[in-house]
Amino acid sequence: MNEPVVIGVERDATGRHLARELRPGAFLAPRPLLPVAGRIRVALVGTRAGLLAGDALGLRISVGPGARLELVEPAGLVAYDHRGGSSRWQARVDVAEGGELLWCGLPFVVSGGADVERDMDVRLAAGARMLWRDTLVLGRSGERGGSVRATTRVTYDGRELLVEDLDLTDPGLRGLPGILGPHRVIGAVTALGRTPPGPPHPYRTDLAGPGAQVRLLDTVVPAVDAELTAVWESWSGG
Repeated sequence: MNEPVVIGVERDATGRHLARELRPGAFLAPRPLLPVAGRIRVALVGTRAGLLAGDALGLRISVGPGARLELVEPAGLVAYDHRGGSSRWQARVDVAEGGELLWCGLPFVVSGGADVERDMDVRLAAGARMLWRDTLVLGRSGERGGSVRATTRVTYDGRELLVEDLDLTDPGLRGLPGILGPHRVIGAVTALGRTPPGPPHPYRTDLAGPGAQVRLLDTVVPAVDAELTAVWESWSGG
């Protein structure tokens, strides 16, 4: 596996947020941004054009007790035609008691001919929180899109909070009514570790524990983006 990005933040006894570790990986480099009140901000800056066959992009993110981290993506990610090969994107997130992670991700585009396995593994301690925005786009303009299997596993205080296996590997099956139909954009805002405020959303699903998700489908990104931005701002407090 290619070298993963490693980000570790903590909060000291005076209340200051510190970046304990910012280690670049093979595809992304963490860069500290200007601080804002109450949290530390780190940008995930791309150092390669995108994913090709054989690539493995890894992230290891840890947030210490009482710390608050905001991850910023200046650009999205594209998985290009793998020409018969495959690639992998894998994130491991650990948030300690009282910590919080805000991750407003930009679109992950799966080009025609790509074959991607994407894994998100989140472990939240009691009292920890995470707000995650995620958009999958099947294909660039004019493409049907490649193959992707996205698995998500979140535990809260040692118990499963969200477990999902989103298998979009077969273009024929995923295009059936009741699955994706004509849609190629899947976007979501997911609150983990706390129940977000109202107003209620027609596509909101409350989790089996502290958390909720709003997921939207569409044929183009802007329609999903505008609605998810409103949800994100409401759930993050602006």
